[in-house]
Amino acid sequence: MADVQTPLIRTDIPHSARIWNYWMGGKDNYEIDRVAGEAGKAVDPDISTMAVQSRQFLIRAVRYLASEHGIRQFLDIGTGLPTMQNTHEVAQSVNPDARIVYVDNDPLVLTHARALLTSTTPEGVTTYIDADFHEPEQIVADARNVLNFNEPIAVMFMGVLGHARTYEDLLRIVRTVVGEVPSGSYLIMWDGTDDSPAYVRLCEEYTGTGGTPYIPRTQAQIRAVFDGMELVDPGFTSITQWRQETAEVGRVEPISAYGAVARKP
Repeated sequence: MADVQTPLIRTDIPHSARIWNYWMGGKDNYEIDRVAGEAGKAVDPDISTMAVQSRQFLIRAVRYLASEHGIRQFLDIGTGLPTMQNTHEVAQSVNPDARIVYVDNDPLVLTHARALLTSTTPEGVTTYIDADFHEPEQIVADARNVLNFNEPIAVMFMGVLGHARTYEDLLRIVRTVVGEVPSGSYLIMWDGTDDSPAYVRLCEEYTGTGGTPYIPRTQAQIRAVFDGMELVDPGFTSITQWRQETAEVGRVEPISAYGAVARKP
């Protein structure tokens, strides 16, 4: 039997997950990512704020669904590198038996997932799938081995759908996955918007480095992802404004990153 080949981790091309990790203050990145990250901050000084606030949005959204709606299953697609208060840690702190499936296809992310993304409780389940979100049918098929598709599932796309090759692909990916989960499930999604010229320029320059292109969308395009679903209050908004907690440290002004949490009827 042939040996299984370990995926090649490219350290000569910056990668968005590693750059994002750098912007969040993490250490799981390479020199090429730090150089790209600093160049990005020179173009758009607010990008570090977006990175930090996106994690705060994740924490609030996951905690809300776990505590207020009893959601015990989470499918986190395009999870990125583990940092602070990952999805399983937040969910299992509320519901110890929560089951979390992470999905990514970056070799470094998967290496860290094997080491770090383990359940915080004995009754919970945390696992990962090596898959590209452009193949949502495969993601659903693999997730069925862990999650019960007869019970509500929270599907998560946290700042990753800008990597969709086209807007039509973006809609197809989300609607394929959401179409397979039952009524009472939720979609948590946010992405960067094109109303910040600095952010648009940053994405263009990142593409020029050889990284996988990231395409900012309009607010209307991101809002349309939730069509046919019931938006949770306060609806579609800048992620800094979604159920901002008064004791939370950090910037509360709107930024060019919009999203929502919505229920599948």
